[in-house]
Amino acid sequence: MKLSIIVPVYNMAGDGKLNFCLDSLVAQDFDGDYEIICVDDCSTDDSMRVLREYEEKYPGLFVIAKNDRNRHQGGARNKGIELASGEWIGFIDSDDWISRDYYRRLVGLGEEKNADVVGCCYSMVSAHTFDIGQISRNDLAGACGEMDHDRRRVFLENMSSMVTKVYRASLIKDNNLTFPEDIFYEDNAAGPIWAMHYRHFEYIDEPLYYYYQHDTSTVHTITERRCLDRMTAGEFMLSEMKKRGFLEEYHDEIESNFTTVYFVNTLFSYMRMKKGRRLTVVSELKRRMLEEFPDFRKNRSYGKYMDEEQIRYVDLLMKSTICFYVKYILLWMYRDVRSAEQNKK
Repeated sequence: MKLSIIVPVYNMAGDGKLNFCLDSLVAQDFDGDYEIICVDDCSTDDSMRVLREYEEKYPGLFVIAKNDRNRHQGGARNKGIELASGEWIGFIDSDDWISRDYYRRLVGLGEEKNADVVGCCYSMVSAHTFDIGQISRNDLAGACGEMDHDRRRVFLENMSSMVTKVYRASLIKDNNLTFPEDIFYEDNAAGPIWAMHYRHFEYIDEPLYYYYQHDTSTVHTITERRCLDRMTAGEFMLSEMKKRGFLEEYHDEIESNFTTVYFVNTLFSYMRMKKGRRLTVVSELKRRMLEEFPDFRKNRSYGKYMDEEQIRYVDLLMKSTICFYVKYILLWMYRDVRSAEQNKK
């Protein structure tokens, strides 16, 4: 088997989302045999019925499995890895889709260059279409080729989604690479760890992957649970980096990643919650950040993914947790009032 495509599925039957994803996989213009491994993560809608329909319609192409309990996307992907028999492995989110030549081009380039990972950029869309929307690119040209210290640093500084790549199965299995289970943001945790084991990376600077943005997407839903999961993802990443012996050589890049994922993204997402905020969560974010990386604001990449207002508020937080907490809440209360007034006009 040349390729295994792993699709974690949870409640995606509505609005044809799962069908559109699977149709794009069935239609692949791929030079070789491949399998589509769909792992249902205990869906409560008609997702499993849809999967069985495709299994019956395309005999031998689909492998359908189901988790014993809801393990989130990381758990579904891990099960898919266990079942995969392909030389290459790809991951597709069940509400996204890919161009017809996606795997032909990525796997083809990987074999031509003897790479073990090949990626591309993606298009953000809000409708089921193959028209190109807003393109999200990463500056990964400097990471292409045989991985050395400098190329790995470039890659770590320009992390991109794990679904916009194809991986040699040997890379995953030989290095015991998995995803954390039972949390959201599994890519944030696993991506940097996997990158430490890349031997040769290649990149196609074209949007061959379509990322579907809708109201139930993880990035559009802010809850305390998801904020706490992002903290857990950051802790998982840092723990594995220490355990695998990478922290010393790539200290600055790992510090920057932890600052962004664990601290900054979580802090400002959490503070934008409409209700249920707790000062104790903010205090813990600050405590852990300073415990692991007390000089994080001196990192050369600090502020790369922040605006000036966020930088000012982090400075305020470092001086006084209470002042930050109260002032930031008042700021957004004021902005919400102003927005409501403008909407009435």
